[in-house]
Amino acid sequence: MGRIVVLVCANAEWQATRAVMPGSLPRSSNYGDWFFPQKDTFPACPHELLFFHTGWGKIAAAAATQYAIQRWSPRLLINMGTCGGFAGYVDQGEILLADRTIVYDIDEQMGDHDAAIAHYTTSIDLSWIGDTTPLPVRRGLLVSADRDLWIKDLPMLHERYGAIAGDWESGAIAYVAARNHMRLLILRGVSDLVGPSEAEAYGNLELYRQSTSKIIPRLIQSLPDWLENIRN
Repeated sequence: MGRIVVLVCANAEWQATRAVMPGSLPRSSNYGDWFFPQKDTFPACPHELLFFHTGWGKIAAAAATQYAIQRWSPRLLINMGTCGGFAGYVDQGEILLADRTIVYDIDEQMGDHDAAIAHYTTSIDLSWIGDTTPLPVRRGLLVSADRDLWIKDLPMLHERYGAIAGDWESGAIAYVAARNHMRLLILRGVSDLVGPSEAEAYGNLELYRQSTSKIIPRLIQSLPDWLENIRN
C-alpha cells in the first residue's frame, strides 16, 4: 500500500526510537541513519515503514526531508517527536497534532517582517485523518526556531500567533513537504514546560531525556492506527 517515512529529529528522540526497536539494523546516509523495522514489529500494518533520523535543527531537517522524498518517494511523511509547551496553556505529556507551522526566528530589518514570517508559514491538510484519532491529541499551531523557547518570547508568540508549544524542526519539515505536494502528519509530545519564571528542562537534560523516553513509545505504538486512516 506504499512506503511511509517516519522522520525523527533530535538525538534523544532517535535513541528512544531505537530502544523500542533494538533489533532493527540501521544504515547510514549523508543525511542521517535509517532503518526498516523488523517485520513482526507492525504485523498488521499494510504499509512499509522506514524510520529516518534527520538530526536536529531546521537546516538538517529540511535537507533530510528533501532527501527522503527524492530517495524513497513515500506516500506519506510522519514527523514524530517532542516539543516545549507554554506553561498554563498545555500540559506535559500532551500530544499535539500540527495543522499549521510557523518559523518565527526571522528578523527582517530591510523589508516587511510579517511577509517574511508568512513566507515560512505552512498550513497542513489533515482532511484525510477524519474526526477520530488513535490518541487524544490537540490540533493546532507549532512554532519553530533554531533555539529553545526563550521565556521573554512566550507572551509575543501566544498573543501574535496563538502558539502554545514550540520545537526546532517542524516548520522546516512542513515547508519542504508542502513544496513537494507531500502528505504530512506531525505528532509532537510536550516533553517539558516553559513558564514566565522558569523552564523546567533548561540545565536539566536528563529530565528531557526521561520525558522523551515515555513520549516516543506512545507515538510509535499508535502508528498502525494512524495509518489505518489512510487505508480507509
